[in-house]
Amino acid sequence: MLKRAFDISLSGLGLIFSSPLWAVIALAIKIEDGGPIFYGQPRVGKDCKEFRSVKFRSMAPDSDVKWGAVPAKEGDPRITRVGRILRATAMDELPQLWNIFRGDMSFVGPRPEWTELVKKFRVEIPGFDRRHAVTPGLTGIAQVYGHSELPRRQKLRYDLLYIRRRSFWLDLRIVFVSFLVTFSGKWEERSPKLPRLLSGRRASGGRVAPAARG
Repeated sequence: MLKRAFDISLSGLGLIFSSPLWAVIALAIKIEDGGPIFYGQPRVGKDCKEFRSVKFRSMAPDSDVKWGAVPAKEGDPRITRVGRILRATAMDELPQLWNIFRGDMSFVGPRPEWTELVKKFRVEIPGFDRRHAVTPGLTGIAQVYGHSELPRRQKLRYDLLYIRRRSFWLDLRIVFVSFLVTFSGKWEERSPKLPRLLSGRRASGGRVAPAARG
């Protein structure tokens, strides 16, 4: 209940105070290529229920049709110039504040995956659906402790580590670090954002599981 109250309060404030940015971002996207401002995609959420995730478009129009279900990589030709700035600062994620407010997502949890990629990962990675036991998040351990090009199996280890150790205080710490990364514009860096996130005093005691290192 505390987590949900936090999500509603912070996402509501975020929607209100970020509204001027929405106009600036929308104008920049339109000026660059004239394509759609928003990008919607079916994602898999808690208990494997699908929902529609909405973001500011950071890739060329119709990228999904032209390239298929392929995760973004460093130097990805699909990403626009405006999109690179949006992704580095996570400003492309602003519309997902609405997903959080609605309850489709939380601020912290395993990142929701595209439905087409989930179908693929279910075949390749045993037990992949265990990450869907909790509400997906805007950010999480895999995002601040790892980087976007980690192998999917490694990301799953981080997701399961979060599920085992989740607490409100761990959520607050991850949110705080995520704000720091946003303000520094380092979301697209291929390096850990917080190498010692779970070192020292941990949310639930004990040592980090060996599988979560690296």
